[in-house]
Amino acid sequence: MLNFAAALPSVIVTATGEKPPLIPHIPELLFGFVMLGIVYFVVSKKVVPNIERAYEERRAAIEGGMKQAEEAQAQAEAALQSYEAQLAEARTEANAIREQAREEGASIIAQMRDQANAEAGRITESAKRQIEAERQQAVVSLRQEVGTMSTALASKIVGESLEDEVRQKGIVDRFLAELEAGDIQPVKVDAARVDE
Repeated sequence: MLNFAAALPSVIVTATGEKPPLIPHIPELLFGFVMLGIVYFVVSKKVVPNIERAYEERRAAIEGGMKQAEEAQAQAEAALQSYEAQLAEARTEANAIREQAREEGASIIAQMRDQANAEAGRITESAKRQIEAERQQAVVSLRQEVGTMSTALASKIVGESLEDEVRQKGIVDRFLAELEAGDIQPVKVDAARVDE
């Protein structure tokens, strides 16, 4: 087999008579490798650590932001739970207050009803006492009038004066007692006989 790579430079040199332009000079090649090493060294020692540091800072910032977001979300959830608990407590308290108000209202209504019944009983009793007093007063007044009229009538009938107060009172009382007992029956008297 023919060594094609070894034969190529001699063919290229022989055909044109000079060195081929595509094959670099060895010193240039060595200089390129040294420069490539220097660039690699500078990039690996200066640029890459700065890029790594910037990458870490960005990652830390993102993770910190995520942690802050998670903490904020946890705080928001805690606040929401606290709010819901307070709202439930407020509803329970409002229901208790409403129930207490109903009970107090019913108690006040019952108390007012009792007071109204007591006041009505007192007014009724007072009215009964007043009616009884007025009745007694009317009976006394009526007895006096009946006594005076009956004494005057009896004086005309008997023909003697019955003006003596003790006698008059005894006659009137006896007459009214007999009238109430039903012992005396009404008798019709002619007006002509009374005038005589």
